[in-house]
Amino acid sequence: MTSEKKSDESNLVVDDSILSPPAQKQTLWSSFKDSFKPAIETDHTLKTNYDPVDVEKLTDLEKINLNSANSSLRRDLKARHLQMISIGSSIGTGLFVGTGTALNTGGPGAIMIAWVVTATAVFATMQGLGELATTFPISGGFNVYASRFIEPAVGFAVGWNYFMQFFVLLPLELVAAAITIQYWNSSINSDVFVIIFWLVITFITMLGVKAYGEAEFIFSTIKVLAVIGFIILGIVLIAGGGPTHEFVGGKYWRNPGPFASGFKGVASCIVTAAFSYGGTEMIGLTASETSNVRKALPRAIKQVFWRIVLFYFGSLTMISCLVPYNDKRLLGSSSVDASASAFTIAIINGGIKGLPSVINAVILISVLSVGNASVYATSRSLNSLAEQGMAPKWMGYVDRAGRPLVAIGLTNAFGLFALIAADDDAQESAFDWLLALSGLSSIFTWMSINLSHIRFRAALKAQGRTTDELPFVAQSGVLGSYYGLILNILFLIAQFWIALFPLGSDPSAYNFFLSYLGFPVILVSWIGYKIWKRNLKLYLKADEIDIDTGRANVDLELLQQQLAEEKAELAEKPFYYRVYRFWC
Repeated sequence: MTSEKKSDESNLVVDDSILSPPAQKQTLWSSFKDSFKPAIETDHTLKTNYDPVDVEKLTDLEKINLNSANSSLRRDLKARHLQMISIGSSIGTGLFVGTGTALNTGGPGAIMIAWVVTATAVFATMQGLGELATTFPISGGFNVYASRFIEPAVGFAVGWNYFMQFFVLLPLELVAAAITIQYWNSSINSDVFVIIFWLVITFITMLGVKAYGEAEFIFSTIKVLAVIGFIILGIVLIAGGGPTHEFVGGKYWRNPGPFASGFKGVASCIVTAAFSYGGTEMIGLTASETSNVRKALPRAIKQVFWRIVLFYFGSLTMISCLVPYNDKRLLGSSSVDASASAFTIAIINGGIKGLPSVINAVILISVLSVGNASVYATSRSLNSLAEQGMAPKWMGYVDRAGRPLVAIGLTNAFGLFALIAADDDAQESAFDWLLALSGLSSIFTWMSINLSHIRFRAALKAQGRTTDELPFVAQSGVLGSYYGLILNILFLIAQFWIALFPLGSDPSAYNFFLSYLGFPVILVSWIGYKIWKRNLKLYLKADEIDIDTGRANVDLELLQQQLAEEKAELAEKPFYYRVYRFWC
C-alpha cells in the first residue's frame, strides 16, 4: 500500500510537470498590450484586520482603510528618487520669479521673516507626515490620513481640493512653458509648443512611476545646480568680485531699507511664501510606491530642512542684497518672464551678460517639472478617492504596470485646455477662477496633516500603544504638529486680511473671491459629503481610530532590534557625522 501510494504521488508530480509546460516568452508588443490589463492581485505586505469574506459587511470607514491598504500601485521609487523629489518638489517659478514680486511688495526684511516663519511650519508639518507615511505607506497619503484619523468628510474635502489644485495646474504650466519659449522665438504659434510639451509630459507619465521618478530626479538636479550656482555667484557679486568690482554688502538693506510696506507687507509675503512651499507635501503620495519605505522616506522628509535652509534662504539672502525692492523691473511682469525674475535682475546688476537665457532655461525646466508632478499628484489623488468610494470606481482603474490609467488619461486630456487658454485672453480669467477653486489647497492639506498626526498620537495613547513601535518618530513630536496647525490657521487669517484689504489697491469683491474662494469651496465639499452620507459625526474618538490596517507588516521586536543596532552603530561615529544624520 505504501509503495503504491508513493508511486501514485510520483506519477502526480510527473503529470503535473507535463500539464504545466514552461510559459512561452512574450513578445515586446504582447507584453506592452498586456500591461494595460487590470492589475493582478498579489499577496500584499500590509496588515489587515478584516476577513475578505466579511468585506461587504464593513462600514464606509473600514472599507476606506482596507482599500487604501491594498492598492495595486507598484513600489518602484528608490531612495535617490525620493530625496530629489523632496528637494526639488517646490523649487519652481515660485522661487525663481515669485520671490521678485514678494521683494517688491515687502522688502528684503519682509521676505526673510516670511520665509523663515513659513519654513518652520513646513518643517513641523513634514515631520508629522513622515511619521504617518512611514507607518502607513498606503495609497492616497494625506487625504486618507484625514479620512481615518479625523473623519471621512474631511478626507473627501481635502482630497478633491488637492486634486483640483494640480488638475488645473497642468494646462497652466503648459501655457507657461510655451510663453517661456517665446523669449527665444516669438514668431511661432504658441500652440505648437503647447502640443510638444503636452506630448513630452504624456509620454513620461504613461511610462509609469519609475519614469516619473527618473524625470523628477533629472529636473530637480538641474534646478538644484542652478540654485547652488546662483548662490555662489551671489556671494562673489556681493563681495565685489563681479565685472563692476563694486562691493555691494548690505547697501540695499540701508537704502531703500528693509521694509517696503510695514507689517502688512510682511503678511503679504507670508501668504506668498506659503504658496511657494506648495508641493513639499507631495512626498507623502509616494509612500505607497516606494520600495524601502522605512529607510528611504525618513531620509527624504529630512531633506526638506536642507532645502529650506540652503536653497530658499541662500537664494533669498543673495536677492535681498543684490536687488533693491524699488527696482521697477520687478513690477507687473508675467509670472514666467525671466526679465522679471529677481535672479536675473541680480545678475544684470552685477554686470554679467548672457545669463538671462540660462535663467529662462531653468524656468522652462521648472514649469515642465511642475507639469509632470501635477499629473502624478492628480492621478494618485483621484485613484485614492476612487478607492475610498469618494469618486466613481472606474476612475481608480490600475493596470498591470501599476499605472492609475484612467486618472492619468483624464488629467492629460484636460491638459489640452491649454490650447484654448494660449490664444484667448478671456480664457485667462477662466483659468484664474479655476485656480481660485483650490487656491488655499496647500494650507488646508498641511492643516489636515497636522491634525491627522495629532489624532494618531491621541489614538496611540488611548489604546495603550507607544511610539516605540513606530519605524520613524517625528523629530518635532506632536507639539510640532500643534505648532504647524496654529501657524497654518494664522496663514489663513493673513490671506483673508490681504484678500479683503489688498496692498496698494482698494477692496474689491472680485479680487477677494479670487483669493479666498477656496475656503467656501472646501466648506461646501465637507457639508456636501455629510449630507450625502447622512453622517453628522464631526470627528472620530481616539479609542475607535484604526491604527493597524495598512501598517507596514514588520516584526516589532525585529524592528526595535534593528533600530537599537543602528543607534549603537551611529553612536560610534564622529560628532559631525551624528549631527549630519540627525538632520539628514
